[in-house]
Amino acid sequence: MGQLFLAVLAAEVLEARDTIVGGILGMRHVLSAVVQNVPGVLAHISGMLASRGYNIDSLAVGETEDPQLSRMTFVVVGDDRVLEQVRKQLEKIVTVVRVADVSARDYVERDLMLLKVKAPPGGQRSEVSELVQIFRAKIVDVGAEELMVEISGRENKIEAFIEHMRGYGITELVRSGRIAMVRSSNQGARQQEDDGESRAEKTDQ
Repeated sequence: MGQLFLAVLAAEVLEARDTIVGGILGMRHVLSAVVQNVPGVLAHISGMLASRGYNIDSLAVGETEDPQLSRMTFVVVGDDRVLEQVRKQLEKIVTVVRVADVSARDYVERDLMLLKVKAPPGGQRSEVSELVQIFRAKIVDVGAEELMVEISGRENKIEAFIEHMRGYGITELVRSGRIAMVRSSNQGARQQEDDGESRAEKTDQ
């Protein structure tokens, strides 16, 4: 129960921190850009954004349902003026098909992470395994002294899990960056998804 309480407390602290930082630095917008799947498009777009000094918090890219198109998901930090500047710059690029502000609508976002943590056989391995279950993660590789864990979810959930693992010793970590998709109008499915995510971050009363 103590581990459960600490897990929830860590999530609440990180959420409060994100709220304060967001108020100081500006809102975080999720932009989705559908681009032609041609060589060099990622380097072109990321180079353009970097050269203009835009604060890009996260960038993920992958093929869409159409193999000729890829979707790039950006998390942009700034006010509405910065968001509009980024949109206009993206729309000027020939290989960009369309740009959408996903965060202006009701949407689902996810971040995927793989993490290696020190977990020698015995009490520490048991504790790490318990936390993996609490956060609805899964162990995908078992070593003599380490465990590799896969976890996906909202940013606060990922950050809370990282903070919890630091005490055991993180040896390697990789994240996909945030991806997002606008929700359908199915209220029932929406409630089911929200409830499932909440249960992963809360303790039993």
